[in-house]
Amino acid sequence: MAILSDRDIVESMMTGYIGISDYHERGLTPNGYDLRIAEIQVRGDPEVKREGTVTIPPRTMFYVSTIERVRFPSDICAQLWLRTTWIRKGIIGAFGKIDAGFEGTLTLGAYNATDDPVEIPIGERFCQMVFESLNSESMQDYAKRSGNYQGQTGITLTPKKQRKCLSIMLPVVH
Repeated sequence: MAILSDRDIVESMMTGYIGISDYHERGLTPNGYDLRIAEIQVRGDPEVKREGTVTIPPRTMFYVSTIERVRFPSDICAQLWLRTTWIRKGIIGAFGKIDAGFEGTLTLGAYNATDDPVEIPIGERFCQMVFESLNSESMQDYAKRSGNYQGQTGITLTPKKQRKCLSIMLPVVH
């Protein structure tokens, strides 16, 4: 396993091996890429905010979706790390790994651990994505193994399989 450098990331994007839509030069780091905020939803508030600055109340969980849509081959995965800018303001993020073969935007959960509100502007860099090459291609990538969030766009809290079941069960209202 190796971590991709900025050179590796750019070359992989130029050849189409990996994909980052809405790529922004400012997001490139020596060993990763900073993902920006497209939307924020504060837990308990049904409204999804897509512009301006969002105030996160103290001791409150919130969700972020990314501007960038990513596409990984079956031998690249990535770690996500909250930018220290947000950690210094009291935000905690618990992120999963982006699996080999994933394609879509990302939904990230975070928490304002302080006793004060924290303001987060839409469009700001939120976390760093660090690409890792697998020693060999996966036998079944994310799309084939589970694909619960494959192709997602925007804040997505329910896996696709559950969304399909819910849509079958919900009556159609005309």
